[in-house]
Amino acid sequence: MSQPPVITPLDEQDTTSFQIVGSRKERPASEQNPSRREFLQKGLSIAGWGALFACAAGGTYQTVRFFFPSVVFHPPSVFQIGRLEDFLSTGQPDAHGVILVEDRFKQEHRFFVVREPARIYALFARCTHLGCTVNWFSNLRIFKCPCHGSEFHSDGREFAGPAPRPLDRLKISLDTEGNLLVDTSVVYTAQEFEAKKAYIEIG
Repeated sequence: MSQPPVITPLDEQDTTSFQIVGSRKERPASEQNPSRREFLQKGLSIAGWGALFACAAGGTYQTVRFFFPSVVFHPPSVFQIGRLEDFLSTGQPDAHGVILVEDRFKQEHRFFVVREPARIYALFARCTHLGCTVNWFSNLRIFKCPCHGSEFHSDGREFAGPAPRPLDRLKISLDTEGNLLVDTSVVYTAQEFEAKKAYIEIG
């Protein structure tokens, strides 16, 4: 006759192989805390990807600078307005020595380009009284302020109204390709009209 199976009471069974914490089996300590090596590997991986993206961004910037140099190198205050030949005129100088006043830059950039027989310069369209924008009247050959009535000759010198001095001038220069550049951040007052960058000599 076979012997009946031996049943071990529950309180005598071996329960040391694992512990139940709540409803979850507790993971060994080695699995709970990643090793220092794993941590360093992850950190180096993240740093490597960051460096790769930085290099890619730098390469894109250099490419843009190569193909579009005039856009990248000109700060926001500098405007390319054309070439010297764009401001030629067959007219005769007026009583103040001015051949041409170009006003197409007034609305957007707030300056005029003035051509004399031997030089070209940029007049700031800001009235020297209280800063209103002056207008050019080609039929009268004068600039006039709409705010308080100051008037200026075609070369920018004041002759009527409360304006205390002539219209200021702006820095004008030629780049390496022969383009005219006007920098609205550099202003010359009457005492500086003969400064090197206050006009361009026309040979």
